[in-house]
Amino acid sequence: MACCGNCFCCQCCCRERETRTPEELTILGEIQDEENEILPRKDYESLDYDRCISEPYVEVLEGMDNKKAKKYEAVRWIMVFAIGVTVGLVGLFVDFFVRLFTNIKFTLVVTSSMNIREPCSDKGCLSLSLLELLAFNLIFIFIASVLVLIEPVAAGSGIPEIKSYLNGVKIPGIVRLRTFVCKAAGVLFSVAGGLFVGKEGPMIHSGAIVGAGLPQFQSITFKRINFDFPYFRSDRDKRDFVSAGAAAGVAAAFGAPIGGTLFSLEEGSSFWNQALTWKVLFCSMSATFTLNFFRSGINFNKWGSFQLPGLLNFGEFKCSNGDKNCHLWTAVDLAFFVLMGVVGGLLGALFNCINRSLAKYRIRHIHPKAKFIRVLESLLVTMVTTVVIFAASMLLGECRDLSSSEFCFQLASTDDINSTIRPFFCPNKTYNDMATLFFNPQEAAIHQLFHQDGTFSPVTLSVFFLLYFLLSCWTYGVSVPSGLFVPCLLCGAAFGRLIANILKVKLGMDLYSGTFALIGAAAFLGGVVRMTISLTVILIESTNEITYGLPIMITLMVAKWTGDIFNKGIYDIHVELKGVPLLDWETEVEMDKLTASDIMEPNLTYVYPHTRVQSLVSILRTTVYHAFPVVTENRKNEQDFMKGNILISNNIRFKKSSVVSRAGEQRRRCQSMKSYPSSELRNVCDEQSAVVEPSEEGEDLLQQMLERRHAPYPNLYPDQSPSEEWTMEERFRPLTFHGLILRSQLVNLLIRGVCYAENQSSATQPRLSYAEMTEDYPRFPDIHDLDLALLNPRMIVDVTPYMNPCPYTVSPNTRISQVFNLFRTMGLRHLPVVNAIGEIVGIITRHNLTHEFLVAKLRQHYITI
Repeated sequence: MACCGNCFCCQCCCRERETRTPEELTILGEIQDEENEILPRKDYESLDYDRCISEPYVEVLEGMDNKKAKKYEAVRWIMVFAIGVTVGLVGLFVDFFVRLFTNIKFTLVVTSSMNIREPCSDKGCLSLSLLELLAFNLIFIFIASVLVLIEPVAAGSGIPEIKSYLNGVKIPGIVRLRTFVCKAAGVLFSVAGGLFVGKEGPMIHSGAIVGAGLPQFQSITFKRINFDFPYFRSDRDKRDFVSAGAAAGVAAAFGAPIGGTLFSLEEGSSFWNQALTWKVLFCSMSATFTLNFFRSGINFNKWGSFQLPGLLNFGEFKCSNGDKNCHLWTAVDLAFFVLMGVVGGLLGALFNCINRSLAKYRIRHIHPKAKFIRVLESLLVTMVTTVVIFAASMLLGECRDLSSSEFCFQLASTDDINSTIRPFFCPNKTYNDMATLFFNPQEAAIHQLFHQDGTFSPVTLSVFFLLYFLLSCWTYGVSVPSGLFVPCLLCGAAFGRLIANILKVKLGMDLYSGTFALIGAAAFLGGVVRMTISLTVILIESTNEITYGLPIMITLMVAKWTGDIFNKGIYDIHVELKGVPLLDWETEVEMDKLTASDIMEPNLTYVYPHTRVQSLVSILRTTVYHAFPVVTENRKNEQDFMKGNILISNNIRFKKSSVVSRAGEQRRRCQSMKSYPSSELRNVCDEQSAVVEPSEEGEDLLQQMLERRHAPYPNLYPDQSPSEEWTMEERFRPLTFHGLILRSQLVNLLIRGVCYAENQSSATQPRLSYAEMTEDYPRFPDIHDLDLALLNPRMIVDVTPYMNPCPYTVSPNTRISQVFNLFRTMGLRHLPVVNAIGEIVGIITRHNLTHEFLVAKLRQHYITI
């Protein structure tokens, strides 16, 4: 689709890929316009999902028998159940206080505005009612904004951040206890403050935090919470529990345990297995039935009846008694559902387009300013929202006759204030249809649009949809905890109900209005979030009507396909604006024109199997890399690699001259190694000299060399570490790859004094257990916390016991689709590129596999061709 230069809608709704990203411009060396200024980017870290099979970890495996393994698995199941129960209780807490605050607010407003027709009368004053409502809303939103100032990550729904976390990106503070407190408490005041936000998105974030923190039995915020619980303290285990917690949040919000499981699978984890599926489903069920048990008992005083499965339930769709001609939907309606899906996709794309522009404006002009500016923006949105709904109800609401048959539905609570009828500004025995939608909890308004018949005029539905669309779009992104599911459902339900009214009046069709309201809600929500499988199941479980499966699925698919023509889903847009390197499910077919060598980072910083303390400190203090290849050097570009105490040819050729020449080179190396002040090195050289004396037959010597290829690593003590001062020739020496070691592991070794003197054997170096290596998780010490006065720079660290000697590797000629699938499905953080003779030539990280980076490299590839 071509973009019009002067058309705002065309400019913002065009596919982002039609304009080059800042990363592409940097790679291609082009200059960007000021209008396309680079947004603030962060260098997010990845999670260490791949296990480091080091010697301490192998010792743990060797000590693990079947009994211990079953105990470990039993503890895991207990933690999964505890996460589900806790998330259910969190949902109960949020729901209870939202209802309490909302009831208090509406009680005072109703007493002032009931049956008021004039600005002021004997029964009350209209301006007083507005001021009361405005005061409540501003106070509630102020508290929510202050909580976000305490922990900025608590803003928004949290779904983009959790989606990024489950994709393998470590976002600072996203699963901290302080974030949980600010999120759970803040969403109470956000919803009660009258903003067009939902509590379902924050429930997902809160559930993920519970999943991450509960199995750890420790807290960074509250340091006294630190129990001796050695299980599950790794990124791999934490990500699995976060998946379960996020699914439990969806299950508690919608009463949809299967939908929660599919949400975690579709929107979250890149790595999945059968055992994890079963645990996540069990956690979701635990959350659903915990919330159901307590809500049913509190609201109906029927403990154990299980009548309220989730915070949001759509109720039962059924025809009125005695109407034999009534039907929920027919095959003819499917054509209208498809059209509604198209319109829902267009509306969702427009919503995302406007919200993206607002988010970019906030990032550039509001976030860099003082923090209180964010609070002022939240208060401004609250003030405008309150005045708009009050004015719309007073000026645009239609007074309609009150019929008992039309209002058979009441909220779960028995309080009169929870009645769905709002007679604001209308005479007796009439009600205000606009106020009935605006001055009710969003869940009640959704129920009205789904189940009430003939209660809203087309004008009211049109105005309500337009106002809700604009205000909810403006609201999503302000500095308060806010969800998007319920506002989109309510907005879409009004759209669907409007379509049903038009079809009834204009075409005289006999149809069930509630079905069109449901399909409209699905179409608009699908057009905004672009979810398919999980959203279909969530909506089916929320309606308890399996016959809606086909129309909901078709509508969501059409809405997604239509919206994808113009832009991405709302969560993907916000992930992109945050600069998070999120990996899609797969790459485009065209990307296979590239290979691993085209996208890898060739400029490596590495360490040796035995490296001096001064070298390690220099490397760690002058670089920001999170992992380092462990290598030995092949100087003078030799096509040999060091493994054991002798040089072995990787290109095995049974030629006597080749072996003899290598033996001579080995003797020369040994002579140079004797200059090192280490008796052990001299002894090693003497042993090598004895081994590599040329024999009459090259095959015999080669066989001796191959038999010793699994000997320990050579004790090479370089006086100079790889640094930024090295020349390009020195940097690109052939390097034999032996493994990977993380920055956190190196710092841990230095802090704990794991080293040995150069006149000693590496066997004298202290050994750390696996528990000692992971004791500081998840906040490992930093190199700048190290007291250099306590270190002897001439000491040597043997890193080989603690490195990962068998990481996943790829060949330089591996196609991008293979690299991408390996990296994403295995949850990798670093992927070394190793050539056919065992030399490392580069390394691939998450940033090298992002869509923007690959597109830039592909364009560069075309330019080169």
